Amino acid sequence: MKRKILIDKNRAESLRKMAKISLERLNSFDKTKYPSNTLDDYYDILHQLMESISLLNSFKFSGNYAHEELIDWICKELKFSHQDKTFLQIIRNYQNKISYEGFFIKPNFIKQKDNKILEIIRKLDNKIGELI
Repeated sequence: MKRKILIDKNRAESLRKMAKISLERLNSFDKTKYPSNTLDDYYDILHQLMESISLLNSFKFSGNYAHEELIDWICKELKFSHQDKTFLQIIRNYQNKISYEGFFIKPNFIKQKDNKILEIIRKLDNKIGELI
């Protein structure tokens, strides 16, 4: 459920900082060695950045389907392509499977999708920079 809130610039900046620290840590080792953990970390980074943008736009997403709604809203707000939106939803679904079902990601997935994930992270981070 999307609800209107007061802009929370401090929390948005804190989430952005945490995302940057997590990305720095993730980049410090071989991402393909533990691909499921890598994808889980990537999703956390993406979610923190998307949440930061929503907080800077006076919105908070909560309840069932909050992450799915956040992705849909971000993609509409930032005019992401349908492919980017679908890709983010796939990453979200994989992260859920990793967390709740013990799903394993193949190293090749990380190799093939790493640049795409980093591109989306850059787009989100740039948007935060414009809003702060």
